[in-house]
Amino acid sequence: MSGHSKFANIKHKKEKNDAAKGKIFTILGREIAVAVKEGGPDPNNNYKLAQVITKAKANNMPNDTIERGIKKAAGDVNNVNYKYVTYEGYGPKGIAIIVDALTDNQNRTAANVRNAFTKGYGNMGTTGCVSFLFDRKGQIIVDKEEYEGNADDLMMLSLDAGAEDFNEEEDSYEILTAPDDYDAVQKALTEANIPMVSSEITYIPQNYVELTDENDIRNIQKTLDLLDEDDDVQAVYHNWDE
Repeated sequence: MSGHSKFANIKHKKEKNDAAKGKIFTILGREIAVAVKEGGPDPNNNYKLAQVITKAKANNMPNDTIERGIKKAAGDVNNVNYKYVTYEGYGPKGIAIIVDALTDNQNRTAANVRNAFTKGYGNMGTTGCVSFLFDRKGQIIVDKEEYEGNADDLMMLSLDAGAEDFNEEEDSYEILTAPDDYDAVQKALTEANIPMVSSEITYIPQNYVELTDENDIRNIQKTLDLLDEDDDVQAVYHNWDE
């Protein structure tokens, strides 16, 4: 990100997540429930569920917890009423923020997200107000320490599977795909036993904004912290150059 190590950023996020495993497991539990409702409890026949299971394992969710979540969702499928919603808004100095949530109560979630923007002296905007400042991409990060193969082989495997870009960082490899090609690329890497430290469809900023005023930095951090604490919030994307 803006010259920073992408893997370092991933590790930073993971460290924060590790300090709040309860929230992460809640998020993953909801994703499992939605995936089971949409495609059934068998990951061999439900690729979305298989993806969530891979994500859950990457976040150290125990296998028995995953299995319990699948069984619970399969037995109570009619009561799974979570909905994906996205909010957009602005932080200090026009920092663009996108919030993905999975909720069973949109009024509650919208109020909490709006409160997070307001307490950080920002504003929640309308759909599309900042998303044009980001590119929607599939992003896969491979840790160099875990991958023992050749960089050129990894690049060719990724490109042959449909990736559109391959970048080598100091400590990792970044593979970018169009959203429609993400599943095929991830599947090819999984079948080749490539260790992925992160794999997701994400928003990548086209440009980054640097904050120098301490009040602005405090305010954006306040907003991000409040969003991070909200169990309904699944992911937050922004163009602040941290």
